[in-house]
Amino acid sequence: MARSRNVWGIDIGKCGLKALRCSRSSDSEKLVADAFDYIEYPMLLTQPEADPGELVRDAVEEFLSRNDIVGDTIAVSVPGQAGLSKFIKLPPVEASKIPDIVTYEARQQIPFPLEQVIWSWQRLEGGIEESGFVIDAEIALFAMKRDQVAKAIEPFKDADIEIDILQLSPVSLANVVMFDQLPKPSEVDPDAPPPSIVLASMGVDSTDLVITNGLKIWQRTMPIGGSNFTRALVQGMRMTFPKAENLKRNAARADDPKKVFQTLRPVFNEFASELQRSLNYFTGQDRTAKIGQVLLVGNAAKLRGLSDFLAKQLQLEVHRLREFKGLEGDLVLQTPAFRENQLAFATVYGLALQGLGVAGIRTNLLPSDVTRDRLIHAKKPWAVAAMLGLLVAALINFLGIYVAWSSFSESLFANAFTQIDSVVAKSSQIQSSLEQAQSERLGILETQQRFIRIKDRRFQTLELIRAIEAMTPRNEPEKTDEVLRDEMKEAEAALAAEEAMAAPTTAILKPTIPISINYDELHIDSLDCQFFEDLSTWFEPIEEDWRSTIAAAKFESDNEEEQASMANPSDEDEAEQPNSEAGGESNEGMDDVEYEPEEEENEPQSPTGKGWVIQIVGHHFHNEDYHAPFEGRTYLRTTFIESLLGERGEIVTVAAGPMAGEKVLPKDIGIGFPAIIESNPIEDYWVSTAVDSVGDDGMGMGPSRRPSRGLDGGLAEDGLDLRKYRFVIQFVWKPKSPGVVELVPDDGNGNDY
Repeated sequence: MARSRNVWGIDIGKCGLKALRCSRSSDSEKLVADAFDYIEYPMLLTQPEADPGELVRDAVEEFLSRNDIVGDTIAVSVPGQAGLSKFIKLPPVEASKIPDIVTYEARQQIPFPLEQVIWSWQRLEGGIEESGFVIDAEIALFAMKRDQVAKAIEPFKDADIEIDILQLSPVSLANVVMFDQLPKPSEVDPDAPPPSIVLASMGVDSTDLVITNGLKIWQRTMPIGGSNFTRALVQGMRMTFPKAENLKRNAARADDPKKVFQTLRPVFNEFASELQRSLNYFTGQDRTAKIGQVLLVGNAAKLRGLSDFLAKQLQLEVHRLREFKGLEGDLVLQTPAFRENQLAFATVYGLALQGLGVAGIRTNLLPSDVTRDRLIHAKKPWAVAAMLGLLVAALINFLGIYVAWSSFSESLFANAFTQIDSVVAKSSQIQSSLEQAQSERLGILETQQRFIRIKDRRFQTLELIRAIEAMTPRNEPEKTDEVLRDEMKEAEAALAAEEAMAAPTTAILKPTIPISINYDELHIDSLDCQFFEDLSTWFEPIEEDWRSTIAAAKFESDNEEEQASMANPSDEDEAEQPNSEAGGESNEGMDDVEYEPEEEENEPQSPTGKGWVIQIVGHHFHNEDYHAPFEGRTYLRTTFIESLLGERGEIVTVAAGPMAGEKVLPKDIGIGFPAIIESNPIEDYWVSTAVDSVGDDGMGMGPSRRPSRGLDGGLAEDGLDLRKYRFVIQFVWKPKSPGVVELVPDDGNGNDY
């Protein structure tokens, strides 16, 4: 049955049954009291001659006879001493792990196996949550033994009342304080919370004490209540319990009120002391807490002079809670019976708040199996009806099929079956022919697309060779100190002439040929390539080499520009100074330059997809003293590597396609990611210039070897002393023709080769 938007809060106490029916007001901040009921037992449940079960059962039956609760939500309270309440502050933890930590804390805090209890928890307001972590979070943990829960809901189960919420009385009272007396938790500043409010609910045998400021809650049950005052009158004034109870309620109208209050004074002192002890314990646990006021509820709080006595003893504001600020509905609130017993309705008011979804604490101790059984019971008629409907539908379907089957005769449909078989065969033949034609068409289109894609790729290999040839250095005068070179050559010639005159050799020198060394060039010993389905598999192991290569190239390119800007002297002395400084710079440490490559728009940081890796093995002789600092690896970086990176501009001539004959950057034909894989130290290299030693090592001269010497130790043949630097370079080549529209293959597998 669908639930209405009304809630009944029911509290079965030891003195009577209190019930309040509420609904949401048009003002979302308030509730409307629609009905109430207060049924006092003929005697207290704690009296020796009382039968609690029968008294409660009679009160519930009387309540049902007076009120219609069909379709309403039912919220019921249980005494605070019947359950366990714990408020636990959690360490900094991930929000997703809070349920696991709460389960662990429940096993530690609850003195019974979890299988024997019903427990529930809720995270309180406050705390800080940032990046998935929660700091200074506090949780409220409540538990009851299963037998206590069964005992609490038994009277309602016997009366066929379906309970929706089962809550501890102190929790309901805390909801009243937070809703009625304090600002919303979202409006409370955790660093400057409002003063805490103490709510004391005086029952028959005990008093539930709740202290809260909206963010933190503390609860305790004090073992003193209204019956303590009654027993004091029984002992002090020698009367029966019923007469003492009546005298307590009408103490101001007694024959001797002064004697009555003198008899009750020890209980007043005991109650004040117990309350003071509880407040001291609370403030001792939380040094920053401040007590604002004390509110008294419960019919025992109507005892004349109690609030004034407590205010004097505690040095705090103490008042009876005479008004529920969040409750309206004069039809109920102005009723004499409600006004007379208003202090007893605080708990049911808190239950109504939770039932209507406006309470701060929303835990529920109602067993899940009760809810499940109720849901199954509610759905059972519908399930039976659905099964019957399915059964009837299946029966009708079966009858229809049976009638059709019984009327079938194969001879009646023989001709139709023959025609069907003929049509199916013809259709299959046509379908097969169509599929074959489509397959041939797709093959022709694929061939056409392949020819279109490779038309402009006929010259790509030659284009790569021409690009490498165009990027190799030929004339780099800015990388040679010509003055120092000429001076060193003159000094070497003079020294050679002196040695020839001073100690002429008697050996017959072999005939020589003139050799001209071009230091401003790279000698390529070999060029190789390898195809990769995924270039990232090649790039990952050599990524550090690539970063080191482009970092040093960037650094040295900037250094060249600085030197060029400094090489504009106003006189001859200024022209000599940068040359001498350049000659003294060292090539060391450039490999350690940290550089993050500038990311151009849409340019990847690493190669992906399929492509070729080109490897060049070579050497150069640009390593003389007058070449410093542009020697060895530096010369390679500032020439060939700069060209590969496109820093020397558009130097590659397009061989075919729409841009044939135009010059483009290396990356426009698919060249990129150059890396120096091997860089050998500069080594001495002697080349004989004798006629019979001339060979072919890529520069028109014989291989290096030690020079032949005569008997006197002099050279037996002429040659050149050079300084050789060997290297291995690898770079990516993903062939493409500039200006050509890239077509996507029909098969979608990306086969471009």
